[in-house]
Amino acid sequence: MAIYSLPELPYDYAALEPHISARIMQLHHNKHHAAYVAGANAALEALAAARETGDFAAINLHEKNLAFHLGGHTNHSIFWQNMTPDGQERPDGDLAAAIDEFFGSFEAFQGQFAATALGLQGSGWAVLAWDALSRRLVTFQLTDQQGNIPVATVPLLMLDMWEHAFYLDYLNVKGDYVKAWWNVVNWEDVAARFARAQNFHGLVTA
Repeated sequence: MAIYSLPELPYDYAALEPHISARIMQLHHNKHHAAYVAGANAALEALAAARETGDFAAINLHEKNLAFHLGGHTNHSIFWQNMTPDGQERPDGDLAAAIDEFFGSFEAFQGQFAATALGLQGSGWAVLAWDALSRRLVTFQLTDQQGNIPVATVPLLMLDMWEHAFYLDYLNVKGDYVKAWWNVVNWEDVAARFARAQNFHGLVTA
């Protein structure tokens, strides 16, 4: 029985237009995300079969496949919730105060986050996260679906920079995609994740 399943979107495929088209959203969700779900479940099945037979010769492959596909599943599950047709221009409350504290201003954060996204070499994500060790907000590049993730960070805001996320709408002009994406950011969702993340300490101590 499948462990992972494709989540429903909280809005229609066309809801984010004109910033992200319905054709992008349908392909992205129903094809790409669905493939990651299938891949993660297949990796779990392969691991179960290896345990049953005692044949662990391909354990590295199975573990890498699980990390990649599960990364794709979890990243996209956050990404969909991070967006809304009722985009807010900027956050408020505790999240806004934390952004000012750790980045200097919202505009400085936007500049850093956009540079993180546009500086990716190949495929990956730009991430705003809570670092449970330093107790501060940080940004970082997540390569592919699972690489370069700092330990003890909790993702709050994720921007998909794989070509399948924007190419049909923006071709190779990544800057236009990033600029348009700010219009659909769901800051209420990010703020809720921020509030929960501050209670996470992981297995580390400052």
